[in-house]
Amino acid sequence: MKRLFVVLSLLVAASMLLAACGPSTPPFECKDALGCVDIAPGAPIRVAYAMVVEGPDASLGIDSKRGVEIAIDDKKELLGHSIELVGENTGCNAEGGQAAATKLAADKSIVAIVGTSCSSEARAGAPILSDAGLTLVSASNTAPDLTDPAKHVAGYARTAHNDKVQGAVAAEFAYASGVRKAATIHDGSLYADQLQQVFANRFKELGGEIVYQAAIAPTDTDMRPVLTEIAAAGPEMIYYPIFVAAGGFVTAQVREVSGLENVKTMGADGIFSPDFIKAAGENVKGMYLSSPDFSAFGAGYTDFLKKHETKYGEKPLSAFHAHAYDAASIIFAAIEKVAVKDADGTLHIGRQALRDAIFATKEFSGLTGKLTCSATGDCADPKIAVYEVVNPDPATWNPGAAADSNPKKVYP
Repeated sequence: MKRLFVVLSLLVAASMLLAACGPSTPPFECKDALGCVDIAPGAPIRVAYAMVVEGPDASLGIDSKRGVEIAIDDKKELLGHSIELVGENTGCNAEGGQAAATKLAADKSIVAIVGTSCSSEARAGAPILSDAGLTLVSASNTAPDLTDPAKHVAGYARTAHNDKVQGAVAAEFAYASGVRKAATIHDGSLYADQLQQVFANRFKELGGEIVYQAAIAPTDTDMRPVLTEIAAAGPEMIYYPIFVAAGGFVTAQVREVSGLENVKTMGADGIFSPDFIKAAGENVKGMYLSSPDFSAFGAGYTDFLKKHETKYGEKPLSAFHAHAYDAASIIFAAIEKVAVKDADGTLHIGRQALRDAIFATKEFSGLTGKLTCSATGDCADPKIAVYEVVNPDPATWNPGAAADSNPKKVYP
């Protein structure tokens, strides 16, 4: 009888213990259409960059990479995990974009990507990344082609403006400043070709005449032959939305060509950098550059600039640092929305769920404004200004609207 009592007591205790514990938690089963990223307790959430951080256009990518780094500093951690930034140089060309995308797509621990820097990189690399289940948010791609409904890649979005806006603003400034005959130069890149065409179309709509549309290679160094052809057409302004190296050669040589001694010159955000001022030399004084309108950014931008100065000891190097901060912040917010945590602390992030959350972004309060993503990935709150370079000293680079700014905002 005593033995029976002991057995019954053990059975009762066991049943009470099971009742207290409740039903066991079933293991996580990923049902996401694109798969899941599993992050072990204590492991970092890995976000990547795909940017040009080497070569003559490195200022564009380094500027954006720093924006992501400051966003990580501000976030500190995500759902109890640290954030690790890894990445690849993209070279600001299609070949570099494809190579970087192939490497990043093979790393299954990467959750999302901020990039690319240049539009040609995205045209080649975005399909590879999207097919691998990754979503990328670019801070500086601006070519209209990339968010065209007929050409858009499912995993691609951007916080940078669409050049349908920038090209139109540049043309409106040129016409408003009295220019009636303009020529353009592009370097064959997706960015430059499409931007100069938007400019040309809008300029003609306003009543202006495009007298010549020239093409160069990004590796060209002697621009005198093409400038001589342009001079024969008699433009009052040359618009060349290209990159630092070629843009520097065009600017340095333009006054050497008969007929162009007094022609106005204008570039865009691809050369909005002290590196371009250095490359262009004395002729850069008086040149116009279109770029995001920093004076129209949110109140948090002033604090961002202070953090940048403290962390890097200098002012931003290009135009898209704040857009990169916003791109990273949108990704972080989407991760927080969709991640599932196991009882043991393992984090599971569905790739399709993350993509859907990014594209569902609405009225996101960023440094660059209120961001809402369209179905094809245009998330920007576009604000474009035109600046004038007031002196050729790159050490004085300090874009703004103040009297001592270089370049100085002149439009609107």
